[in-house]
Amino acid sequence: MSDFDVLVLGSGPGGQKAAIAAAKLERRVAIVERRNMIGGVCINTGTIPSKTMREAVLYLTGLSQREMYGRNYRVKDEITVADLTARTQHVVGREVEVISNQLSRNHITVLTGLGHFVDPHTIAVIDDQGRETKVTADKIIIATGTRPARPDTVEFDGNTIIDSDGILQLDRVPDSMVVVGAGVIGIEYASMFAALGTKVTVVERRDRMLEFCDLEVIEALKYHLRDLAVTFRFGESVAAVERRERGALTILESGKKIPAATVMYSAGRQGMTENLALEEAGLAADPRGRITVDAYYRTTVPHIYAVGDVIGFPALAATSMEQGRLAAYHACDEPVNAMNLLQPIGIYTIPEISFVGRTEDELTDALIPFEVGISRYRELARGQIIGDTYGMLKLLVSAEDRSLLGVHVFGTGATELIHIGQAVMGCGGTIDYLVDAVFNYPTLAESYKVAALDAMNKLRRVARFAD
Repeated sequence: MSDFDVLVLGSGPGGQKAAIAAAKLERRVAIVERRNMIGGVCINTGTIPSKTMREAVLYLTGLSQREMYGRNYRVKDEITVADLTARTQHVVGREVEVISNQLSRNHITVLTGLGHFVDPHTIAVIDDQGRETKVTADKIIIATGTRPARPDTVEFDGNTIIDSDGILQLDRVPDSMVVVGAGVIGIEYASMFAALGTKVTVVERRDRMLEFCDLEVIEALKYHLRDLAVTFRFGESVAAVERRERGALTILESGKKIPAATVMYSAGRQGMTENLALEEAGLAADPRGRITVDAYYRTTVPHIYAVGDVIGFPALAATSMEQGRLAAYHACDEPVNAMNLLQPIGIYTIPEISFVGRTEDELTDALIPFEVGISRYRELARGQIIGDTYGMLKLLVSAEDRSLLGVHVFGTGATELIHIGQAVMGCGGTIDYLVDAVFNYPTLAESYKVAALDAMNKLRRVARFAD
């Protein structure tokens, strides 16, 4: 008889939800995690610290209040790293408490240390003192997550040349920064440091950033970041980064040289599988450390599953949680519905971006006729009250049956607002529902009604011309 029915490697969003789901199904469950990493990268170095830092930046800089109190308004003139990390440490501490309590309450055994395969059913866990404990399990779920990818040609030093994890270890707010890579993480941190007054330059080899987002929304974000003195270098690649006494000199392949106190590389992420001894279980990872799975999150070894960032796209905390739950149900032979394909994307830049469904470009390429309904925060009483006059909500509406094809939000509360559109789309609703619904006033949510009316009026005008 095995020591456990289900053993989970990693306690991030995917791992913890997998372990709890299996425990709720009355299985004997264990989770393997390093001593100071309960909650995984998400809680300790990734999602939660970065989003908490963003809130601290917004509050301390007074950025969102400047529409009311003037461009020079600040809560604190000299913002230090200690100011930012105090809030982060508090939130991380509380989140670790919550997760530890959930694991304990569900009688999940926590095995402290690093785990690796000895054979397909056996995991060796090595603790801080080097002591090894071997445990067996009927089903194993790999949820080890990722770490920032580090190009071999770059000499990271944790202070002048850093990756996204190094942001939390900075000893000061730099006066200048080069961000290499305009992906989600790069742009989120670029917007935060620009809000703090850091002179930020973003270098991206592609011609645009966040190409999976709505083009109008991205143009609006670029406008706001440029207003915060961010410089963009699109279509450029870094040839070298040279450490100097006062910081680092970034040399582009085009010959341009950019001096800055700090250089942050955001070059994607690498699956943390190199120390798992996957070969002992009959598994292998790709060059990015990712593991291939089927629709049930099973690997090529039927009793071993993998979930979360370690399996690649979409690599979001929200989707990882659901993958963990579904994998646990399947491992425990419990019937469960597949994950809904309608998943929202949230990008915590300043201002926020969130969307669900398809973009204008995707619909145009697919030859699907649509109409656009737009609501601008400046036309909403709530937008004036909170001082957000740049936000917008865009509905993409089928010209044939008035169903919602996509929702794109830019501005305050975008990642919260998006779920109204997601719910309407998930239930197969049309903009008729939004037109007829009564929303609280004043709210940002009423932007749905305004945008729906805008789209309806445009569709009615087209119909009149067609008669």
